[in-house]
Amino acid sequence: MEYGFLSVIPPIVAIILALRTKQVYIALLFGIWFSWLIIKGWNPLDGTLAMIEGMVDVFQDKGSTRTIMFSALVGALLIFIQFSRGVEGFINILNKLIVKLEKKQAGYSRVMIQVIAMITGLLLFVETSISSLTVGTLYRPVFDKLKIPREKLAYIADSSSAPASILIPFNAWGAFIMGLLLTQGIDKPFSVMMSSIKYNFYPILAIAIVFIVILTKKDWGAMKKAEQRTKETGLLMNEGSKPMVSDAVTSFPPKEGIKAKAYNMIVPLLVMVLMMPINLIFTGWSSVESSTSVFNHASQAIGQGSGSSSVLYAVITSLLVAMIMYFIQGIMKPKEAVDLTLKGISELMPLALLMLLAFAIGNACKELETGVYVANATKEWLSPELLPAVVFVISSFIAFSTGTSWGTFAIMMAISIPMANIHGADITIVVAATLGGGIFGDHCSPISDTSIISSMASASDHIDHVKTQMPYALVGGVITTLMYLAIGFLG
Repeated sequence: MEYGFLSVIPPIVAIILALRTKQVYIALLFGIWFSWLIIKGWNPLDGTLAMIEGMVDVFQDKGSTRTIMFSALVGALLIFIQFSRGVEGFINILNKLIVKLEKKQAGYSRVMIQVIAMITGLLLFVETSISSLTVGTLYRPVFDKLKIPREKLAYIADSSSAPASILIPFNAWGAFIMGLLLTQGIDKPFSVMMSSIKYNFYPILAIAIVFIVILTKKDWGAMKKAEQRTKETGLLMNEGSKPMVSDAVTSFPPKEGIKAKAYNMIVPLLVMVLMMPINLIFTGWSSVESSTSVFNHASQAIGQGSGSSSVLYAVITSLLVAMIMYFIQGIMKPKEAVDLTLKGISELMPLALLMLLAFAIGNACKELETGVYVANATKEWLSPELLPAVVFVISSFIAFSTGTSWGTFAIMMAISIPMANIHGADITIVVAATLGGGIFGDHCSPISDTSIISSMASASDHIDHVKTQMPYALVGGVITTLMYLAIGFLG
């Protein structure tokens, strides 16, 4: 059945509701309901029942179910490494390094501390909240001592968390994106996601700009004023600023009476990351029809492997390795392991629910053929060359307005992928533009979760953080738009 313009109404309703209420769960739920209301001929009872069945049907897809399970189990892994004092051990190593740097001249240590803070944020790519919280709370005392403004710390924490998580997608972000790609009929979501990384210019630029600003000591805009203020007056924040304070690096208290060891965090995370490609080779091995060598067979198998299976197997292996390590050290008993696993799963249930709603609205929009309608409606005036830049700008606007990159991905993937198919555009570039736009808009938004957490962890005034970060983000966003236009028109 042809739904025409009606097919566009549910995502528009979801966007408007998200803008008005700032509640992405309510917005997505209403968008799903409205989709099924249209499909069921405006019958409220049939539409409501179809919405419920539509959410149940998400679990009929094995890939979506594995992705939701992975997201929940990542919460258990994060609780494990906090409980074992692994995060604390990692922080202790960094503190020793900081002490050594402080013995050198102030100018050198000032640059190096900022670089190390940035690298710490990149290394903790497994979860954005852990990344920004750790960077903010760990480095705040040293930044204060070296007279580096709180706004700079919040900027480093914010600009190293989400960009790292999307560029190194062996985490809940990667699983979520693969699930959305599966919903849109992409057979090999892992290959598409990994191929899109080289075109995901904004996160790459965001990280590069932070490094350039730190190494050259050349700030601009509001950040330059903040640096001058701290240098001239010693004030870490503007007069009258209200810092958002959070002293907790993590939300879960570590076990008492045990020594903090960094390898209790590093080993489980390394296992999870390393098991991803191994599992891809394992799950794709039998799909390879011909190969010239074992290495060639393995490289082909990675592209053929199941991404959702690989991330799920990886996190389960990581949890088992962590349990064995902690059992041997006497940190954890079987009952504690079960209790902590359930606690961790409960911590990330909001994320799992967001995934469920995202997959459900993606399925509903597919049923309505929203993307197909938008693509056909824009075919006359929107060329394949322009598409990536347009998708990036629209994704940026939605993420800026709603404060959520994940909600943006859920709405935009259902539109941008069919548009790429019908317009004949490179799907990997369009996927990259969708994801990059979500991150860019999130970085500029005052209601973004990651920006708020970065302000809290750094004890910075939140509006000052947004004001000082925005010029750098805008530079990255403008360059990204120009790069998509250049790729489109110049190839």
